Amino acid sequence: MRLILTALIFIEGLFFLVMGLGFLLMPASTVTSFHLMADGAGGLAVLRADFPALFFVGGGAMIWGAWKRNGDLLLVPAAIFGIALFGRIVSVFADGTYPGFLPPMLVEALAVILSLVASRVLPHRLT
Repeated sequence: MRLILTALIFIEGLFFLVMGLGFLLMPASTVTSFHLMADGAGGLAVLRADFPALFFVGGGAMIWGAWKRNGDLLLVPAAIFGIALFGRIVSVFADGTYPGFLPPMLVEALAVILSLVASRVLPHRLT
Protein backbone atom coordinates (compact mmCIF):
# COMPACT_ATOMS: atom_id res chain seq x y z
CA MET A 1 0.00 0.00 0.00
CA ARG A 2 2.72 2.48 0.98
CA LEU A 3 4.80 1.69 -2.09
CA ILE A 4 1.84 2.17 -4.44
CA LEU A 5 0.86 5.42 -2.70
CA THR A 6 4.43 6.70 -2.89
CA ALA A 7 4.65 5.78 -6.59
CA LEU A 8 1.38 7.55 -7.39
CA ILE A 9 2.54 10.68 -5.57
CA PHE A 10 5.88 10.60 -7.42
CA ILE A 11 4.11 10.26 -10.79
CA GLU A 12 1.73 13.14 -10.13
CA GLY A 13 4.53 15.25 -8.62
CA LEU A 14 6.65 14.70 -11.74
CA PHE A 15 3.65 15.62 -13.89
CA PHE A 16 3.40 18.96 -12.06
CA LEU A 17 7.15 19.58 -12.35
CA VAL A 18 6.99 18.99 -16.12
CA MET A 19 4.05 21.38 -16.36
CA GLY A 20 6.03 23.98 -14.44
CA LEU A 21 8.98 23.52 -16.81
CA GLY A 22 6.66 24.01 -19.76
CA PHE A 23 5.56 27.38 -18.40
CA LEU A 24 9.12 28.38 -17.61
CA LEU A 25 10.70 27.37 -20.92
CA MET A 26 7.81 27.57 -23.42
CA PRO A 27 5.08 29.77 -21.94
CA ALA A 28 3.58 30.87 -25.25
CA SER A 29 2.86 27.30 -26.39
CA THR A 30 1.95 25.92 -22.94
CA VAL A 31 -0.79 28.48 -22.25
CA THR A 32 -3.06 27.20 -25.00
CA SER A 33 -3.96 24.07 -23.04
CA PHE A 34 -4.87 26.29 -20.07
CA HIS A 35 -7.17 28.61 -22.04
CA LEU A 36 -4.78 31.51 -21.43
CA MET A 37 -3.12 34.04 -23.70
CA ALA A 38 0.26 35.70 -23.22
CA ASP A 39 -0.03 39.47 -23.61
CA GLY A 40 3.45 40.69 -24.51
CA ALA A 41 6.54 40.65 -22.31
CA GLY A 42 4.54 41.34 -19.14
CA GLY A 43 2.20 38.44 -19.75
CA LEU A 44 5.09 36.10 -20.51
CA ALA A 45 6.82 37.21 -17.30
CA VAL A 46 3.72 36.39 -15.26
CA LEU A 47 3.44 32.98 -16.93
CA ARG A 48 7.13 32.25 -16.28
CA ALA A 49 6.90 33.36 -12.65
CA ASP A 50 3.54 32.35 -11.23
CA PHE A 51 2.77 29.03 -12.88
CA PRO A 52 6.19 27.43 -12.29
CA ALA A 53 5.99 28.63 -8.68
CA LEU A 54 2.68 26.83 -8.23
CA PHE A 55 3.69 23.65 -10.02
CA PHE A 56 7.29 23.45 -8.73
CA VAL A 57 6.30 23.95 -5.09
CA GLY A 58 3.27 21.66 -5.32
CA GLY A 59 4.96 18.90 -7.30
CA GLY A 60 8.24 19.23 -5.44
CA ALA A 61 6.52 19.03 -2.06
CA MET A 62 4.68 15.91 -3.21
CA ILE A 63 7.90 14.19 -4.25
CA TRP A 64 10.00 15.36 -1.31
CA GLY A 65 7.25 14.64 1.23
CA ALA A 66 6.71 11.13 -0.11
CA TRP A 67 10.45 10.44 -0.30
CA LYS A 68 11.03 11.59 3.28
CA ARG A 69 7.70 10.21 4.49
CA ASN A 70 6.97 13.64 5.92
CA GLY A 71 3.24 14.00 6.49
CA ASP A 72 3.46 17.71 7.30
CA LEU A 73 5.20 18.47 4.02
CA LEU A 74 2.48 16.63 2.11
CA LEU A 75 -0.08 19.09 3.47
CA VAL A 76 1.52 21.80 1.29
CA PRO A 77 0.41 20.28 -2.06
CA ALA A 78 -2.93 19.37 -0.49
CA ALA A 79 -3.46 23.05 0.30
CA ILE A 80 -2.13 24.37 -3.03
CA PHE A 81 -4.16 22.06 -5.23
CA GLY A 82 -7.15 22.17 -2.89
CA ILE A 83 -7.33 25.94 -3.33
CA ALA A 84 -6.96 25.51 -7.09
CA LEU A 85 -9.78 22.94 -7.09
CA PHE A 86 -11.95 25.24 -4.98
CA GLY A 87 -11.39 28.05 -7.49
CA ARG A 88 -12.46 25.78 -10.35
CA ILE A 89 -15.60 24.73 -8.46
CA VAL A 90 -16.49 28.38 -7.81
CA SER A 91 -15.93 29.09 -11.51
CA VAL A 92 -18.23 26.23 -12.56
CA PHE A 93 -21.04 27.71 -10.44
CA ALA A 94 -20.29 31.34 -11.35
CA ASP A 95 -19.45 30.96 -15.04
CA GLY A 96 -20.66 27.53 -16.07
CA THR A 97 -18.80 24.67 -17.67
CA TYR A 98 -16.70 24.64 -20.82
CA PRO A 99 -15.30 21.86 -23.02
CA GLY A 100 -12.56 20.07 -21.10
CA PHE A 101 -13.34 21.57 -17.67
CA LEU A 102 -13.38 18.22 -15.84
CA PRO A 103 -9.86 16.71 -16.39
CA PRO A 104 -7.98 19.52 -14.57
CA MET A 105 -10.41 19.23 -11.67
CA LEU A 106 -9.82 15.48 -11.48
CA VAL A 107 -6.02 15.95 -11.51
CA GLU A 108 -6.25 18.50 -8.70
CA ALA A 109 -8.69 16.35 -6.71
CA LEU A 110 -6.35 13.37 -7.08
CA ALA A 111 -3.42 15.47 -5.84
CA VAL A 112 -5.41 16.57 -2.80
CA ILE A 113 -6.62 13.06 -1.98
CA LEU A 114 -3.22 11.44 -2.48
CA SER A 115 -1.47 14.11 -0.42
CA LEU A 116 -3.96 13.95 2.45
CA VAL A 117 -4.00 10.15 2.59
CA ALA A 118 -0.21 9.96 2.35
CA SER A 119 0.20 12.58 5.06
CA ARG A 120 -1.44 10.07 7.44
CA VAL A 121 -0.18 6.77 6.03
CA LEU A 122 3.43 7.37 5.02
CA PRO A 123 5.08 8.95 8.08
CA HIS A 124 7.24 6.69 10.23
CA ARG A 125 5.69 6.06 13.62
CA LEU A 126 7.93 5.54 16.61
CA THR A 127 6.29 3.54 19.36
